[in-house]
Amino acid sequence: MREKYRRFMYGRYGQNGPDQLYRFLTWVVLVCIVLNWFVKSSFLYYVVWFLVIYSLYRHFSKNYQARYAENQKYLQMTAKFRYCLEQQKKLAGERKYHHIYTCPKCKQKIRIPKGKGKIMVRCPKCYHEFQKRS
Repeated sequence: MREKYRRFMYGRYGQNGPDQLYRFLTWVVLVCIVLNWFVKSSFLYYVVWFLVIYSLYRHFSKNYQARYAENQKYLQMTAKFRYCLEQQKKLAGERKYHHIYTCPKCKQKIRIPKGKGKIMVRCPKCYHEFQKRS
């Protein structure tokens, strides 16, 4: 059965697994389904079906270039948002061992190790010195 599926998927866009747009559409569908349990909207019902059909169409499509272009456009549109999320995740990980302060003069972010007591901090950008507790 697995071999039949592989032969069927040969040359199709979903052959190598789901792309980022497919994953996003799947999450939107799941959120809409849960939301529809509470709201009971026929419009939301049709939106869910449209998204499911569109996702499957993309997955089984043989027009590889068009589906790849759609995914690239999606990635381009969400690049800033994904970058901001990455930065917030990185900052959250750093807060475990460091304090992050901003320079009062130039607003540059400065990372100071925790547990050093009161220290004088020199901004690496404008060389302004200020005192902070680490």
